[in-house]
Amino acid sequence: MIKVLYYFIDNKKGAKVLALVWTLLIFIACLLPANEIPEVQVPLIDKWAHFIMFSGFSFLMLCSFTYYGAASLLKYWMLSIALGAFIEGLQAAFPGLGRCYEFMDIVADAIGGLLGMLLFAYIHKKYRTKAPQA
Repeated sequence: MIKVLYYFIDNKKGAKVLALVWTLLIFIACLLPANEIPEVQVPLIDKWAHFIMFSGFSFLMLCSFTYYGAASLLKYWMLSIALGAFIEGLQAAFPGLGRCYEFMDIVADAIGGLLGMLLFAYIHKKYRTKAPQA
């Protein structure tokens, strides 16, 4: 699993394509009409879905661009929160979807974005220590 994640840190072009596809999938999943979403009997499944989607989003965004340390981490974490808030705003703006604005979804997005950021930082640090020195 770690080798796969190393691949995205090393391959910016592949990471950008996957980040774009991942972002489109987030929009599709979050803007599907409510009546098209299957009923699942898992407690807080909606929050878990947001958590997973946005951890992947922040990780892939960090892999896609040049990493500048803490500034990059903060920037992409803020981007994940802004994207989550934007999507919640779209859900509120289009009541015909049967979806609604939920602040706790934004919280789940923020926590997921934080996890993706921390995962990237951990792997990046581990990767750099294994990379040959020039």
